[in-house]
Amino acid sequence: MLLKLSNTGFTLVESLVAISILSLSIAATFTAVQNSIQNSTYAKDEITAFYLTQEAMEFIKNIRDENALHSISGQSTNWLASLSNVSSDPCYFGKTCVIDSPLKTVTACSGGFGSCPNLKEDSGTGLFGYTSGGTWLTTNFKREIQFQQVASDEISVIIKISWTSRGIPKSFQVTETLFNRQ
Repeated sequence: MLLKLSNTGFTLVESLVAISILSLSIAATFTAVQNSIQNSTYAKDEITAFYLTQEAMEFIKNIRDENALHSISGQSTNWLASLSNVSSDPCYFGKTCVIDSPLKTVTACSGGFGSCPNLKEDSGTGLFGYTSGGTWLTTNFKREIQFQQVASDEISVIIKISWTSRGIPKSFQVTETLFNRQ
């Protein structure tokens, strides 16, 4: 009596092909996850840059509106007082300046765009500013502001935000026109 042996198992070649296909699908999944993490990091930085721009613009509008209120109450206050009214002001036309919202200060930088220091972030509160020491850590964001006069009652405010994301320099610029409300 002869016994017939059955060859129903996998051959070595079939096993290697199956392992290769499985390895490729796992590698593709890991690559997709890695790309998603990189994109989310870039998106987070972009959103932070957007809010830093908005914060600076709101700060400038607030000073303009406070100057208008002072003028209404009888004080002789120029609509650009403490910003760009006289050549000694930190954001006088053509100068580059920074705004420290937590301290409510405006400071001139030494040169044009690119000359201002990086913002710092308070790790406890998440606020951005230029305060040193304690829980304030230097970020990779730089916010720079310039004013350009369009007419006697009209200016352009240019806010440039720059940062580095994964070793790649990124930046964008926002320009808004403001009018004298006095």
